[in-house]
Formats: sequence, structure tokens, C-alpha cells
Amino acid sequence: MSLLEKTLVELQTRASNVPKEVNTDRLAALDRVAHWIASQSSSENIDITVICTHNSRRSHLGQVWLQAAAWQYEFDNLRTWSGGTEGTAVYPSAAEALRTQGVKLSQNTDRENPIYRIQLQSGTPPFDVFSKRYSHPSNPQNGFGAILVCSEADEACPIVSGAAARFSLPYLDPKISDGTAEESRIYQERSLEIGAEMFYIVQHARAILTTTQP
Repeated sequence: MSLLEKTLVELQTRASNVPKEVNTDRLAALDRVAHWIASQSSSENIDITVICTHNSRRSHLGQVWLQAAAWQYEFDNLRTWSGGTEGTAVYPSAAEALRTQGVKLSQNTDRENPIYRIQLQSGTPPFDVFSKRYSHPSNPQNGFGAILVCSEADEACPIVSGAAARFSLPYLDPKISDGTAEESRIYQERSLEIGAEMFYIVQHARAILTTTQP
């Protein structure tokens, strides 16, 4: 079993425990995203953009693990994106956390805002990530679900232009550990926390469809 496969198994296990580990408000917020995904299941494409202020840490972790969950639970028409209220660069420790958890991630450019090529499960297409505004032309412009993963972006974007649905799921910023001995551990923990909830969302969406389909 590859390192990524082990991480995916861990995320599925953690996802199953989410209802017991989060408060009722948080669970309700996660369930709203799951129900929206389930309601879009017959659409040709389900687009979800994960948004944070600088599109450098939490939004990328959310995008990658939500995409992995979509493929794990056979939502083949679900595609994930990320963006910010401004563009900066993927923070190196966020990229490294994904690498240590088995994601194949290669830096395609050496520019100040590098492009990374991401490869998840075997047989799934690679995709590129880089820091940008959520309205960047490479992201969907209309009909997408917007998941805001930091409180600053949530406050700055009471309306996400073009979004069909908007969800607030803030996470503690791993930036608090930057430059400390705990940096690597904190980024890996935050990656798994975000991954578990993304897997719960898609797992629950699949369960909704299973119980409602004849």
C-alpha cells in the first residue's frame, strides 16, 4: 500500500468519526455542503472553489483533499478549485505537508508564485494549483459552490460573485506555527483535519444519494 493510499484510509476513518468529534453547529455546516453536492449529482459538472484570504495554505489543502474524496467516492463529475481574496503563493510548508502524506506534488515553475502539478489516486488526471484570486479566469465563474475556510475571507466575501451556494467552514490558520519547531507537525495536523472533514462531506453526500435513490 502506497503512502497516499494509507493516508486515504486514515482520512476515511477520521471522516467516520467527525460526527462524534465536532459540535452540532460545525456538523450542520458540513452537512449543508454534503446536501448541496448530493442535490447537484445529476449535473454535468459540480464545481467547488475553496476560498481563503491569501490562497496559500488552507484553501489548497481543502481543494486537494476534497478532490481526492470526490474520486474516492466516485463523484467523477466533481471538480475542485481554490482561490483567495488576493493571490500570493502556495506556502512551502503546506506543499510539504501534502508530500509527507503521499500526494505527488511537483513544482513546475520557479517564479515567485509557482505552479504545482498534483497527482492523486492512480488513474485520475493530474491538475495544477497556484495562488490566485477566486475570480481568476482559470476558476469557474458561475454556478459553483464556494467553501470559505478562513474567517477573514468569510467576512470579506459576504457575497461570492458567481457562486450558486456559499458555505463557511473556517479552520485555524497553521501560519501560527511558521518559524517554530512545531511548524511541520502543525501543517500536517491541519492537513489531516481539513482532509477528514472534506472526506466526511463527500462520504455523507454519497450516503444521501444511496438512501434516496430507488
